[in-house]
Amino acid sequence: MNIRENVDEGLRSIQSNLLRTVLTALIIAIGITSLVGILTAIEGIQSSVNSSFADLGANTFTVRNRYDDDYFSRGRRSKKYPAINYREARSFAETFRSTYADAKVSLSADIAGAVQVNYQSKKTNPNSSVVGSDDQYLGIKGYKIDQGRNIDKNDMEKSLNVAVLGQEVARKLFERADPINKEITFMGSRYKVIGVLQKKGSLGGDNDSDRIIVIPLENGRGLAANQSLTYNTTASAPTMADGDLVVEEARGIMRRLRHDPLGKEDSFEIDRADAMAKDFEEVSGYLRLGGFGIGIITLLGASIALMNIMLVSVTERTREIGIRKSLGATPSVIRFQFLIEAIVVCILGGIGGLFLGIIIGNIISTSISTDSTFVVPWLWMAMGIAVCVFVGVISGIYPAIKASRLDPIEALRYE
Repeated sequence: MNIRENVDEGLRSIQSNLLRTVLTALIIAIGITSLVGILTAIEGIQSSVNSSFADLGANTFTVRNRYDDDYFSRGRRSKKYPAINYREARSFAETFRSTYADAKVSLSADIAGAVQVNYQSKKTNPNSSVVGSDDQYLGIKGYKIDQGRNIDKNDMEKSLNVAVLGQEVARKLFERADPINKEITFMGSRYKVIGVLQKKGSLGGDNDSDRIIVIPLENGRGLAANQSLTYNTTASAPTMADGDLVVEEARGIMRRLRHDPLGKEDSFEIDRADAMAKDFEEVSGYLRLGGFGIGIITLLGASIALMNIMLVSVTERTREIGIRKSLGATPSVIRFQFLIEAIVVCILGGIGGLFLGIIIGNIISTSISTDSTFVVPWLWMAMGIAVCVFVGVISGIYPAIKASRLDPIEALRYE
């Protein structure tokens, strides 16, 4: 009997015990759904994270203040590092530009973080953030202009009262009106809107990036008055291959400007744009292992149930086995027939589980991250089918061996 005949025979046996087969395949399908579903959700979230950082690039980094948590140990307060001032940030930007002519550098400062914006009788919630920056800030941070224009050198040199609004701020103040060249008020000053940013969003559904107001840096310094500002410098390496080298060069430049003693830790922090993505990728690796483990445990229970059903099938078909042996069927043919039958049941359940897993996984990833796209994990699908075949072999091997060892005479006498 060839493979085609064994498969046909397995399908005929499945049809004759349809309810029992459906229940068994359903157990397999649940196991594959849990396996593929969790892995699909992780892949979808990972894809969203990668796309969020794609605009920044792996070679982008930010030099910023090193923050304390006011930690006390044995009655002593932890060391407090001085903030990066304007002179240091500007000197770093100029030195870095002279070292890497092709690199992009942006100087910015957080002016305020809980600002209410007014336009005529309309106003926003006090949750907008004001950032003073140069003309490179939006591009290097991955923002894109939806309407109007970006801040230019003329705005910076003349310290003009102009602003670029985030999507949520613009939508709140100008529902049906064109915001360009309209005047808004915040922090006691009047600004002309010159541009609106495209919706940026974020991984967790938080829209802080869409509640931003960007103004020229010099203007922002004046707006802050006597407030002590902290300055951030965002830069990018000329190529991704030079990323580590450029970051270490930037570290050396900033240490010299900050007069950090040799052998002491940095008095500042350097955050790479891909650091969070790498951390999440590491975490998602553990999640994949956990999801795979959960799926395997479920499939283990399904394999035990399938083995039990195959043993019952051997008992029910003892007389049939005896007839086949009396007609010349060898033990290897009997073993192969029962193995194929177990594998067919597993594959039927696995195919249903794959479709359910992909749908459920994408629903989960979409609910967690609105920016995620529909993901079809071909690798995990192939692995799911391979697991189904493996479970079928493990579940069917003992019943198949038991069936092949039946004595044909005793089997023919079986009632």
